[in-house]
Amino acid sequence: MSLPDLREGHYSALVVTEPKELSVRQPVMAGRFYPADPGQCRAIAEAMVRVPQEPASVGGLGGIVPHAGWICSGAIAGQTLGTLARGVTPDVVVVFGAIHTPIDVRVAALESHQSWAVPGDNCPVSRELAATLERTSDLFATDDRLHAHEHAVEVELPLIRVVWPQAQVLPVEVPVVESAAEMGRTTARLLLDKGHHPVFLASSDLTHYGPSYRFAPAGIGIEALGWAKENDRRLLRRVENFEIDQIVPEVRQNVNACGAGAIAAMLAACKEAGATSAKVLRHASSYETLAQVAPQRPVDAVGYAAVVVN
Repeated sequence: MSLPDLREGHYSALVVTEPKELSVRQPVMAGRFYPADPGQCRAIAEAMVRVPQEPASVGGLGGIVPHAGWICSGAIAGQTLGTLARGVTPDVVVVFGAIHTPIDVRVAALESHQSWAVPGDNCPVSRELAATLERTSDLFATDDRLHAHEHAVEVELPLIRVVWPQAQVLPVEVPVVESAAEMGRTTARLLLDKGHHPVFLASSDLTHYGPSYRFAPAGIGIEALGWAKENDRRLLRRVENFEIDQIVPEVRQNVNACGAGAIAAMLAACKEAGATSAKVLRHASSYETLAQVAPQRPVDAVGYAAVVVN
């Protein structure tokens, strides 16, 4: 697998899967984006979610997690999850995911499986909540095509399973649309009204920069990758300022995330649950995170951030 594919997945035509009772969604990225061996997968996941004992960064209602291959961004995703896990024990983890599947969609895509398999384990899905969202809101629909080959949710699940082994998950693929924030608010209201204790995650990477991604307005080289990080910061400043309604327009204008809808939904859900602040714990690019393990030429890079929302 080439490193650009680890930084971000690319897919073409998909096969539609029909919903089945008691079905298990099998991994499609195990052995590629993260280890397929159960023991190795769990050991690395446990190492990635360990965070420094800093009382100022404990707990939260949600956050942003990147979704590249673990070699690139796993430690950054783990920092978000490890920080959250030190302060909260949710019964449901909602993962709002970026959509990479080439299907035009205007609603949030739920899926039909009872659980998602991870190496050596299964993550139970809250089908009751998914069914209620679809039944009560026209912003949601069950469409397995948006999940069948998607990595945005999958790569987070072994990490989630380590930090919150008793929690159910609710995978929701969110398109980059103006109604993304309302999708998040609707989800939060449902869970809170039913007495759940949720955590809301946005699975999104930041600027995909370089010729491999057909986006290189500042050329190539170290200075160009610095431009890309500043492009990330424009979005991260809006996240920290809780400018929820500006997330989707910001990304449409500056191409600085693949999961603008997921980020807007997460922030809106957290605000509905009482959050008032967001903090960037770490911000880096794949060029930087790979420097010690697989150094790259300063040509292509993807941005990642660990963000916690309180």
